[in-house]
Amino acid sequence: MDIKLISTPSTTDLGDKDRFNKMSGTFAGVCYMPHDFDTLLSEPEQKTLKRAEMTKSNRHHSVFEHEFVTLYLENIPKFFAMLLNNEKLYVTSEKSARYTQMTPSPIEKELYFKWINKFKQLISEKYPNNNFIDARRTEKLAMENARYILSVYTPTSMVYTTSYRQLNYMYNWLVHYDGTSTLLNGLVPTSREFCRKLEELNLIDDKLQEGGFGRDFSLMGKRDREEHFGDVYSTNYEGTFASLAQAQRHRTLSYEMQVLPEKKYYVPKILNQDPALVKEWLDDMDKVSLYSPQGQLVKINERGNVENFILKMKERLCSCAQLEIVDQTRLTLGKYIFQTPDEGIKEMLEPYTKGARCLADFKCPSPCGFKEGIDMTREI
Repeated sequence: MDIKLISTPSTTDLGDKDRFNKMSGTFAGVCYMPHDFDTLLSEPEQKTLKRAEMTKSNRHHSVFEHEFVTLYLENIPKFFAMLLNNEKLYVTSEKSARYTQMTPSPIEKELYFKWINKFKQLISEKYPNNNFIDARRTEKLAMENARYILSVYTPTSMVYTTSYRQLNYMYNWLVHYDGTSTLLNGLVPTSREFCRKLEELNLIDDKLQEGGFGRDFSLMGKRDREEHFGDVYSTNYEGTFASLAQAQRHRTLSYEMQVLPEKKYYVPKILNQDPALVKEWLDDMDKVSLYSPQGQLVKINERGNVENFILKMKERLCSCAQLEIVDQTRLTLGKYIFQTPDEGIKEMLEPYTKGARCLADFKCPSPCGFKEGIDMTREI
């Protein structure tokens, strides 16, 4: 065996469509090369570029997937990040609304800090002198729950990596957006700016716009899907924008959402024992309803196979995971075991019915010792 390092991403030699065309033209030649790769590297440039154009015309766009583009997107709406993050193939590193303070509108800001203070008090009263929920974690948990008040259009920033081919496809989908979704309509100014920047960076190729074969952004569901649980599964549940953004991190699973007929909101568990607090929370949610708060519930469809659902449990059944997605994952686990006819699958899933992942076959590198987190009875 011989291995050659052909290319690596570089911050000093940034790529554009001219460089990518030449590279893809070379890679396209591998499929039919009569000699070896070095012969392709030494061929006349015009021959390489001609092959690239022919490949584009034939819509054999896979060779344009070898080149990857990394972008830093600053001050983009959270929902625009979710739109991009639902497409395969990608890598993202995003500013966390769980652990960092965001920049909302005045009314959101007022309510956000109000509820941070309320949650800090509630957490301290519920879990006093707790080694796991110390002062620092109390602050972070308060922020995590207060951010449900913030709009799904709240500005965020992220590093986003995808292939040259996929970037062109997404550009095409944005340019041809038909205005049929109220939620996506709020992203139109951002979409236009995003497309203009890609053009300025010389990353858009008209011939690659012809690909995609009828595809579009996958986040917005276009039809209802039935539930089933076997080697592959499909399940529907209500969850917030915030939990959906967390779930998207499981790239081996597929997600789409639909807006509910009437607005409904998630109530953090720690509020449930006080009806007055629940009412105050829902009243404040109504005050920001026009902003589409991240605590608004939507209908989510999740699809995948049993092995990848187990991978999700290995990450989410944990004291450190967002409580809403922990509860949702456990709900799916219960439905999976109850509805699947396959006894072998039931045996695969059964270890995760005990509680946190550390009670199954997951070896935790830093055990929390948080009883309520391990037995899944925590309220924050």
